[in-house]
This record gives sequence, C-alpha cells and structure tokens, in this order.
Amino acid sequence: METDNLSTALASATAVLFDFDGPLCDVFAGHPAKQVARDLAQLAVRSEPALSGKLTSTDDPLEVLRLTHQANSLVGLEVEDALTAAEVAAVGVAGNPTPGAVASLEAVRATGRKIAVVSNNSAECVRVFLDRHGLAGHVLAVVGRPGEQPELMKPNPHSLIKAAELLGVDVTQCTLIGDSLTDIQAAHAVGSTAIGYANKARKRQVFAEAGAEAITESMQAIADAIRPQPND
Repeated sequence: METDNLSTALASATAVLFDFDGPLCDVFAGHPAKQVARDLAQLAVRSEPALSGKLTSTDDPLEVLRLTHQANSLVGLEVEDALTAAEVAAVGVAGNPTPGAVASLEAVRATGRKIAVVSNNSAECVRVFLDRHGLAGHVLAVVGRPGEQPELMKPNPHSLIKAAELLGVDVTQCTLIGDSLTDIQAAHAVGSTAIGYANKARKRQVFAEAGAEAITESMQAIADAIRPQPND
C-alpha cells in the first residue's frame, strides 16, 4: 500500500523537490545540532543579553536564527553567517547520504523528471554535500535558506516557488519529499503534492494529520515506487 500511495503521489509530478536535512543527509550527525545551537546562542547573547532565556531553551539552530533576527537583524546576520559556516563544516563529517537517497535521485532522473533541493539549510552546505558525494549532476537547482530573511524559510513556500521557477515548471506539478511538518505545510500552501519521510515513528501520525498525500519510512521506497523492481 505504501508503494501504491507513493506511486500516485509521484505520478503527475514533472519535478520532484527534495528537502535536504533528512531525505538526503543527516546534516548534524557528526556535529550535533544541540552544540551548534548553543554556540549560536552564545554569539547572539553577547550582543543581545535579553535573548538569553529564549535562546538557551532551544536546541534548534534554525530557531536560534529566527529569534535572533526578530530581536536584532544586525546580530541576526552574524548568527546567520556562523550558522552557514557550521552547516558547511557539519556536512563534511555527516557521513554518507541517507540510505535510499541516491537511488531515489537516480530513479527520478531516469524518468526525465527535474530535481531541485529546497532547504532551510544554507545552499552552500547543500552544494558542498552534493559535490562531495558526486550527486550534483542529478540536481538542477538548489534553493537554500533565504539570506537575511529567515521568515521565508518553510513553512513559507518561498523556496518551492523559486525552485519551480528555476526548473521552468508549475509549482502545482511538483512533489515535495520532506521529513518535517513544515515541508507538508509549505507544499500544500502552493498546491504541490507532499510526501512525508517519517524517519522517526512519531512523524507518521503528524504527516497523516497534515494531509500528506503519501508517507514513507524509507527513501528506498521512493526509488521503488518510481522504478518498480522486476518482482513487483
């Protein structure tokens, strides 16, 4: 049934958009997000001490960025630069792509569909990772975190709209594969199809409640749905 749902969710897509952290790469596997968030918080609090309570209560680097920008855009720029540097360093020690990710990229490309990566991480770290693992040739466009505008990160559909424009397709003909509720929300905000990659058990219910057109716990299943195995 899972493969059937995936096949349906992908059938009408002229382009497949991949979220980065999760579906393609475990960005902070070798450089924990909690430590990155702590370092960014310390940087921000040096200039904005009033942020201490908010920033030390989160282990999400992107949330540190959002909160800092809201309070002081100049300090936000410092945090943004530091986060980008941390992400680039992190993907260098993140290990191999998510199991099944390479097969999925290859299968999508083999069907003639266009591929883009849409991420709340920096475009720089996405490109570094793709180049490092020889995957850049599969991806026609990378749309990362908008500089100086964290409010445009998903669930805002900005990155999906921009990716569709770069690929020359209608955004409603795109299918997004993402591992966060914000991915599902962003896709549905512009009429795209959403596939939830439930890499943690609790996410399956979250994605179902959000109305994801398909849910999978395996990126390999994406490849299998597009390019069925001989015994299927």
